[in-house]
Amino acid sequence: MTSADALPPAEAASDPVAVDIIRAKRDGGVLSDAQIDWVVDAYTHGVVAEEQMAALAMAIFLRGMVPSEIFRWTGAMIASGSRLSLSVGRPTVDKHSTGGVGDKITLPLAPLVAACGAAVPQLSGRGLGHTGGTLDKLESIPGWRAALSLDEITAQLSSVGAVVCAATEGLAPADKKLYALRDVTSTVESIPLIASSIMSKKIAEGASGLVLDVKAGSGAFMKTVADARTLASTLVSIGSAHGVPTTALITDMNVPLGRAVGNAVEVAEAVSVLQGGGPADVVSLTVALAREMLSLAGLSSVDPAAVLASGEAYETWSRMITAQGGDPSAPLPTPAHVHVVPAPASGVLSSLDAYAVGVAAWRLGAGRARKEDPVQAAAGVLCLAKPGDAVSAGEPLLELHTDTPDAVPGALAALAAAFTVSDTAPAVGPIVLETIRS
Repeated sequence: MTSADALPPAEAASDPVAVDIIRAKRDGGVLSDAQIDWVVDAYTHGVVAEEQMAALAMAIFLRGMVPSEIFRWTGAMIASGSRLSLSVGRPTVDKHSTGGVGDKITLPLAPLVAACGAAVPQLSGRGLGHTGGTLDKLESIPGWRAALSLDEITAQLSSVGAVVCAATEGLAPADKKLYALRDVTSTVESIPLIASSIMSKKIAEGASGLVLDVKAGSGAFMKTVADARTLASTLVSIGSAHGVPTTALITDMNVPLGRAVGNAVEVAEAVSVLQGGGPADVVSLTVALAREMLSLAGLSSVDPAAVLASGEAYETWSRMITAQGGDPSAPLPTPAHVHVVPAPASGVLSSLDAYAVGVAAWRLGAGRARKEDPVQAAAGVLCLAKPGDAVSAGEPLLELHTDTPDAVPGALAALAAAFTVSDTAPAVGPIVLETIRS
């Protein structure tokens, strides 16, 4: 099969065609453009059964895809729905993170880049497992709403310059179906499927440039820099192939980002960054990503560090939150119960495992095991010390926040081997490990 004419329409039931495609990939073959277009369209319309797509996803997981397959698969998922066209009088540029622990960077980054003159259409998601979700964090702000219409998104981009909201219906519906299937078939970690999932949604959003924060380490999906590099290169290549200039930063995720992990606690930390404070690693990564976004937007002469220090980004944040029904001055939720974890010895904190802290925050109620599960706005972990900080035996090291005290033992179990105290300070490397440009 090498042409669309050789395949039946997706509306017609044709199990043998699906079986042929599954067999081809199972046996290590390269799928044709026509095969990819047909199977993605047929699956979107319910012609290809869930068990058949599960088999194909596993075949892709085990056999991989060559670049031409990945590019075409991404294009087919984009074509399964609508593609936004954002004309707002400013250059549009977006950012996507592959997910980590304490990763609240979108919150200060979107208003900062908007304050520098670009428009940031940040369509975000919710957390699952040990990684947090941007929408869950923002929903801890009283009154803030995630669901916006396309007209509301466009109007807010024109007036404020930044919007962080849920994806609109109709963007890459094939990916929405496939993502849910991958989650229950142990095929999430496939680089071709990760890359096409990310890029189909981001390209469909219509931004003219895209910056990716690809995380590597214990708290990331990509545990090694080598795997993160492979994913980042694939993402950048897909963007270029689809006419969207794309840059990827590979960043460290062995240690939680910042000191707050959760929902309301991360919002508070993001606000402190916008007001001129905040942890150095959060500020550094926010500014580094802003520089790349502004470069793609043709605004490289603007210094995001200076704009952040000026307070303009905080003003944009306040307008952005207000535009979505939130009250930026309202008190954030506080937990019903706080449990302090003391330092076991005196010395220097030499390690703090991101994954363990993320699991602890999840067990405290900050995250969810299934997409339909609720989250607690006030739940999370505060890291009162980070690697390199001096600590004294018995003094507070971590604070566990939750509305359900019964969750504390599970969180403590996750943290049993999460940190070490030694006599010497650890080597602390840069937050940005590599940069890959198209």
